Amino acid sequence: MELIQMESNRVERYRDARLEVDFRTHAVLLDGAPVHLTPLEFALLAHLARNAGEIVSRENLMLLVWGYGPDIHSRTMDVHLRRLRVRLGSYSRQLETVFGLGYRLQPCSLPLTMLHATSA
Repeated sequence: MELIQMESNRVERYRDARLEVDFRTHAVLLDGAPVHLTPLEFALLAHLARNAGEIVSRENLMLLVWGYGPDIHSRTMDVHLRRLRVRLGSYSRQLETVFGLGYRLQPCSLPLTMLHATSA
């Protein structure tokens, strides 16, 4: 995993062996191919990528992505997370649900070709 910082205190890009997220241009590449996300899907992925490897609480994501406080109960994040997982295909296994705590993007350390070789 690599977080690329272009200016002091400003992370510009997340990159692991398969996924690249450019926070400035909102571009997402998976295995070198562009992934088209809605603005909310991108915001959700961006918050998880900025905190890769760490659990991000559901409440934190609801506030940062949708602006909903803790008193708002909505299933909108579940819908957007499900759509994001579909768009990310096999990479979606890197998006973990940590029951009772939140969500975590686990950085992928192996390229897709290595993942296929190890599962064969």
